[in-house]
Amino acid sequence: MTQLRQAKKGIITPEMEYVAKKEEIDVEKLRKYIASGKVVIPKNNTTNTLPTGIGKDLHTKINANIGSSTEMEDIDTELEKLDILVKYGADAVMDLSTGPKLHEIRKKIRERTNIPLGTVPIYEAGVETTKTGKAIVDMDDDTIFKTITNQAKEGIDFITVHCGINQDAIEAVGDSERIMGIVSRGGALTAAWIMHNERENPLYKEFDYLLEICREYDVTLSLGDGLRPGCTNDATDIAQVRELTTLGRLVKRSRAANVQVMVEGPGHVPITQVKSNMQIQKTICDDAPFYVLGPLVTDIAPGYDHITAAIGGSIAGASGADFLCYVTPAEHLCIPNKEHVKQGVIASKIAAEVSDIAKQIPSALKKEHEMAVARDNFDWEKQFELAIDGETAREYYESAKTSDEEMCSMCGDFCAIKMVKDHEKK
Repeated sequence: MTQLRQAKKGIITPEMEYVAKKEEIDVEKLRKYIASGKVVIPKNNTTNTLPTGIGKDLHTKINANIGSSTEMEDIDTELEKLDILVKYGADAVMDLSTGPKLHEIRKKIRERTNIPLGTVPIYEAGVETTKTGKAIVDMDDDTIFKTITNQAKEGIDFITVHCGINQDAIEAVGDSERIMGIVSRGGALTAAWIMHNERENPLYKEFDYLLEICREYDVTLSLGDGLRPGCTNDATDIAQVRELTTLGRLVKRSRAANVQVMVEGPGHVPITQVKSNMQIQKTICDDAPFYVLGPLVTDIAPGYDHITAAIGGSIAGASGADFLCYVTPAEHLCIPNKEHVKQGVIASKIAAEVSDIAKQIPSALKKEHEMAVARDNFDWEKQFELAIDGETAREYYESAKTSDEEMCSMCGDFCAIKMVKDHEKK
């Protein structure tokens, strides 16, 4: 029985109790949110995945992507990235591997961590299709659903599926004035399949079958935004909104089938449109948890897109987004290395903290207060303990440490706090 089904029946599960305690929220209130679909706990019912709540009145969560490509594959490196993202506070991980050893990588990730694990099954289905000598667009329906079933059996907790890419959505792209068209890998693959085969998207047409698989294993659906804007020029256009309306209908079908569901969002969005994008999604999708990539608020910062995403993510989270997908400095440029992963996670954690302050999450406000007191008391150890990246904070402080431990080298004798405290003592 899924978490959603049990919540509807009035049952409080051990997972709900765990999340309620961690989030410092009344467990009955949490159950009601889950029953209404406003909170999800992505946890395959065959695994010991750490119960993690995503949605209304909970801390803003972050996801970090790792995985091999056809051009670069090193299992040890991917596992080192996994250790880094867990260390710096990622709440979930997605394996986007497309290399030959994708099965082995996913298995080792599952064995190495208990945070929720997500995938994009269409990637693996494409790899399996090419192994038979066929082009990806010649993929058959059975391969897609077999891949999803196998991943569910392996213990995947949530899957991104581009069910909103249908024939109507592709027509909307053609009618739009987009510069970049479809930039989502899964969305582009699905669109190419539809156009090549002149058939409807199997994940849309056979959505009930997909729900049947997910219900059996309590796999949470993450309805992918295949038509997310790839540049600020393309944001909030008719194609993006039309796909979102389709996803809104699929959210209702998922909930009716007792399958947990969240919705993915843009993309590249001007800063003035971020809040409205969150409001549109929450309205159309009936407050389903919103999972956003960024959004990136400018297109001209390659090498620093973790910063542009953190800016957009802060506004998105403050405006209702529940789950932030990290963006690394390598976005648009190359497969991220270990340092890129660290920087991406930290930037996303900052955005999540900014969001939680705006949402008035009590424990976030408490930490902010504790940091203020620690700074006022020159309690450096407490500051390092509270910091998102305490190691780097300590390293900077000790690199130019003063003889007076009540000061840092930034202001020295002109420290504002110290001058006032010294005067008060006199």
